[in-house]
Amino acid sequence: MRRTMLYLPGNNPNMLLRGRLFEPDGLVIDLEDSVSASEKDSARVLVREILRNEDFGKCEVTVRINGCGTHWREDIAVVVPCGIAGLRVPKVENPQMVRDIDEELSAVEERSGLPAGGTKIFCLLETAGGVWNAYDIAKASARVTAILPGGEDLAADLRTSRSKEGAELEWIRRMLIVAARAAGVDALDTVFPHVNDDDGLRRETAFIKQLGYDGKSVIHPNQIPIIHEVYAPSESETAMAIRILKAASDAEKRGLGAASLDGRMIDVPVIKRAEYTLMRAGLRPDRKEG
Repeated sequence: MRRTMLYLPGNNPNMLLRGRLFEPDGLVIDLEDSVSASEKDSARVLVREILRNEDFGKCEVTVRINGCGTHWREDIAVVVPCGIAGLRVPKVENPQMVRDIDEELSAVEERSGLPAGGTKIFCLLETAGGVWNAYDIAKASARVTAILPGGEDLAADLRTSRSKEGAELEWIRRMLIVAARAAGVDALDTVFPHVNDDDGLRRETAFIKQLGYDGKSVIHPNQIPIIHEVYAPSESETAMAIRILKAASDAEKRGLGAASLDGRMIDVPVIKRAEYTLMRAGLRPDRKEG
């Protein structure tokens, strides 16, 4: 699951060592915005050593590298040999950027003796151009596992500002979930920047969950339990999902072509929703590929 992916500054050893203790689904070690130009080299060394020596438990560990046209090749050369799950790539504008990252990853994986294609790509769409090209970006490489709308950078490119209501991102969120599902990748939401507004975070998380987003980026540990709570299915939803899957399993065992429950047909979409409900409830393993 990718309900929560917690950003950790790549130049802060204390946060890098403690991040997993807050039990997010994933960690995003940041070498971009949170690290000043003068600290890039030292941050890479710090991140490399922590990746090599620390146990992150069940957390999916990714690194946000610097954007294309900056120091992204140096970032990849240092962090990918450590065996991370993937790269979060900022300001992806077009499919060619993804292909460039893919090519570099392949070279580093080969030199490092890592499985080809094992390092995934998470595409941050932080410009109007990137959003417009969302589907093509998501399909540009088999490595792409998720697309994400930007926050502050995207608002600036749209010549507006972030609001608590998120009106400026509503259409973009709707568009990106369709692009993600059409391309077969995850959709992960941007951060909620108001760390003391728990009610606002709940409202925004409930909204993106209803749209179909798989999870949300996080900038403060206190946001993690709130998001997990919103994403957790209710007892009645869990009980119904169990009944649906039992009915489907019983029908299969009896050689029936279709299953029904309470007088309603159980088809493939209903079964998939039930499986996803149990996965979010922690009662079924996440079977998603990529």
